[in-house]
Amino acid sequence: MDSVREAGGGVAGPVLMRFVWPYGGKEVFLSGSFNRWSEIVPMSPVEGCPTVFQAICSVTPGYHQYKFCVDGEWRHDERQSCMTSEYGMVNTVLVAVDPNYSPAINSEMPSGSNMDWDNEDFRRMVRMSDGMLTGAVPRISDAELQVSRHRLSVFLSTHTVYELLPESGKVIALDINLPVKQAFHTLHEQGVSMAPLWDDCNGKFVGVLSASDFILILRELGTHGSNLTEEELDTHTISAWKEGKTYLNRQIDGHVRPFSRHLIHAGPYDNLKDLALKILQNEVATVPIIHSSSEDDSFPQLLHLASLPGILKCICRYFRNCTGTLPVFQLPICAIPVGTWVPRIGESNRRPLAMLRPSASLSSALNLLIQAQVSSVPIVDDNDSLLDIYCRSDITALAKDKVYTHINLNEMTIHQALQLGQDSYTPYEPRNQRCQMCLRSDSLYKVMERLASPGVRRLVIVEAGSKRVEGIVTLTDIFKFLLG
Repeated sequence: MDSVREAGGGVAGPVLMRFVWPYGGKEVFLSGSFNRWSEIVPMSPVEGCPTVFQAICSVTPGYHQYKFCVDGEWRHDERQSCMTSEYGMVNTVLVAVDPNYSPAINSEMPSGSNMDWDNEDFRRMVRMSDGMLTGAVPRISDAELQVSRHRLSVFLSTHTVYELLPESGKVIALDINLPVKQAFHTLHEQGVSMAPLWDDCNGKFVGVLSASDFILILRELGTHGSNLTEEELDTHTISAWKEGKTYLNRQIDGHVRPFSRHLIHAGPYDNLKDLALKILQNEVATVPIIHSSSEDDSFPQLLHLASLPGILKCICRYFRNCTGTLPVFQLPICAIPVGTWVPRIGESNRRPLAMLRPSASLSSALNLLIQAQVSSVPIVDDNDSLLDIYCRSDITALAKDKVYTHINLNEMTIHQALQLGQDSYTPYEPRNQRCQMCLRSDSLYKVMERLASPGVRRLVIVEAGSKRVEGIVTLTDIFKFLLG
């Protein structure tokens, strides 16, 4: 939608607004608070674009709600700002006569109305919608991209980790002298894939035990001539495992670089931008939030485990009703450099997307997770259509009933491993949340909203209809792009 013209002179009079429904239909009508929901306005197909309907209405400056009636069914445009009202899910708009007008947000405005859209934002949205329908890939200028990144940076720099802390909840921590086997049984029973490590002798948190450690232990157990037997797991402590392993060196870009041994953590009053950068730079999934009221950092308190989904949820909540202030949010993900994509013919410079068949061995999946440094691998059929996904956290399912003690990683298939874990998913990561998909045409903001949902850590980009895998986009991809 956009402003067609202004009516009136010095006084802020009604503005003619163009409303657009770009998703097709036979009969489309418009109604909203600007006509007191008292009538429905017929919308007409745009010449040359029969699936795009438009209507021009006289709208007074201010905050309004509206929705569409498409073939007898009330709908709202998911790509525009929306909220839940007494009329159900509705779109929202803030009409301003002056393009530079930016309203002061106060308590008298309806909930969710903190929008500073201007008329150029509306024109940009219409161009993007029309571009998607005609097959053109919409773009934004470098200046608009920098504006988006700057506004996001300001938000993250002025909000603290404290805002991520839940009102209530529990955090699991493990004593570093706990036997490795017991530790992984605990992770499985508690439905978590990682836990901070507590050193009681020194009175501090010293590290994290994660699903990656379990993968490495299983690989060692399966290696001929391993010095670590399954029986030794009964007495082999976390501390001994962490200190005795050479896996703390890994290969990056052809060079062997050591892992950092110190604990990556944050405080409740650190800002969200520093937390996000700490997660990205140290390539960790979760950061313990630790607070000490004493100057010598004694008696530390473990408050929460922070991760990128929590930060993303804050971003989506803050910008939900003013996405127009960040133009990049409206771009389809195929138009921006995020994610790992299946290389197309002639594209030799793209990093290949790792995928496996369900008949592949569990050993191959674990090797891929470690060597390719990815958190998950799409499982596809012979046509590369998505069937499931195997994640690092799935490995904890093997702790149930000591399954890992009587399996052969080279003989067990991925399909069997997934079947084994079907009854092991917890409320933290329900089965139906694991294998989430999106389309290449989905907007960045829509992708961000899905990634901010509990239990969703990555989205598999699929072709509409066939579910053929086209790529995968992760939380890390999104933050690296947004933070520049």
